[in-house]
Amino acid sequence: MKFIDKTYTAHPFLGSPKITELARRQFNEPINHKRIERLMSLMGLQAIYPKRNKNTGKGGEAHKKYPYLLKDLAVIRPNQVWGTDITYIQLENGFCYLIALIDWFSRYVIAWELSGSLENWFCIEALERALAIDFPEIHNSDQGCQFTSKDYTAILESRNIRISMDGRGRCFDNIFTERLWRTVKYEDVYLKRYLTISEAHSGLNEYFPFYNNERPHQSLDYHTPAEVYFQSVNNN
Repeated sequence: MKFIDKTYTAHPFLGSPKITELARRQFNEPINHKRIERLMSLMGLQAIYPKRNKNTGKGGEAHKKYPYLLKDLAVIRPNQVWGTDITYIQLENGFCYLIALIDWFSRYVIAWELSGSLENWFCIEALERALAIDFPEIHNSDQGCQFTSKDYTAILESRNIRISMDGRGRCFDNIFTERLWRTVKYEDVYLKRYLTISEAHSGLNEYFPFYNNERPHQSLDYHTPAEVYFQSVNNN
């Protein structure tokens, strides 16, 4: 699972067949592709390319369909678009899940939360914490059951926030969140090798303020996300 996580984070376009082949070469043993599929499903991972709809994060059969609203949209101000996603965090003897809500314009992480399961309570908690800071015009996510649940979408609709959802497996529909995961894992998670979820929470509680307030972004002309987010918000 550690190998799958690092391989997927570096190359999120790879599906289970190619990851299986890479694992066979890495460990020099015959690994059944169904085992890789099962582990990727357990981890909530899917390659970002069009494919058959079969993953644990998919929405329920009867969930309301929301369109993808960001095609050709120029993101020119903070709180215009927030993106969110869930990623897998490896622990010493297990794993947990991390959700974050990120402002697309500034790359500022509005809120985040950890959970030991994929139940949607931690997604709702992170969303409510983010909405206590400000509201986005558009909220973008994948079609995972955590984000299509009525409990989650009702919060957005009650505040007249437009809901945008990626096409299943669509590459780059939520590109800024994908980049965030790569940054968080390579700069924090893989280096620290957290033992427990409480240790991961403490470590990430130190990392995200660094990411928001101290880490300059080349794409932001070497400003920090907080500088861009709050300067733009205050100017508006």
